[in-house]
Amino acid sequence: MIVIAHLSDIHIDADAPRSERRARATVDYLDSLAYDFDAVIVTGDLADHGTEPEYAWIRAHVLTSRHPVFVCPGNHDRRDAFRRVLLGAEPPAPEAPVNQVVRRDGFVLALCDSSVPGKDEGFLEDETLAWLEEELARTPEDLPVLVAFHHPPTTLGIPFVDGIRQFGAERLAALARRHPSLTAFLCGHTHSATATTFADRPVLVAPGVVSMSKLPWERSEDPSDFVFRDEMAPSLAFHLLSDDGRLTTHYRSVPLG
Repeated sequence: MIVIAHLSDIHIDADAPRSERRARATVDYLDSLAYDFDAVIVTGDLADHGTEPEYAWIRAHVLTSRHPVFVCPGNHDRRDAFRRVLLGAEPPAPEAPVNQVVRRDGFVLALCDSSVPGKDEGFLEDETLAWLEEELARTPEDLPVLVAFHHPPTTLGIPFVDGIRQFGAERLAALARRHPSLTAFLCGHTHSATATTFADRPVLVAPGVVSMSKLPWERSEDPSDFVFRDEMAPSLAFHLLSDDGRLTTHYRSVPLG
């Protein structure tokens, strides 16, 4: 059995120490468990402002987990600083998308960059889709591929988030239909533990570490009342991939102590 821990939206901000406390609690929780995860993924919005000091903190306190950690950018991240500080690489161009593939025994993880520099909504550039198609084409059809990015490719019933979802997703759906090895989409951005489908595949959204979105029926009439902050603990998802290829997801809240 393959087990992947899935975090999202840690929003590290040097001026908001609560974000650091919640991220540290989440990593400490994972490191305290008597289990070696196959991967820990963080699907975007690692930094709140995309600054190098924020990424330096993430490198020192998140990427140092005893489990292998893999990351992809969100709309709050900056591609150039993200790539330089977290991945130790210089970009071919400052705004080139940050796409990575992780190949392990029993699964493949494709981390796609759905961010659009300077905007909150998401979009997979042609370069990213071509890269993903190539990675899927070179993967045996019986080997599960999990595709991760920040922005959900479909609406989820939270109007504010739906307005800044991943657009142009019909291109991704067409790609998925060509590649049966694509098993599920893993994403963040929503700050809410959510499960739905897209292109006949599961879409599994990790809850926010820094905060939790309020659903429409949880909000008051105050237009600024759209998020739970300290009322709810940081949360994450665990994805279990069984030997027969079945995917199961559990969600957990993290004790802050």
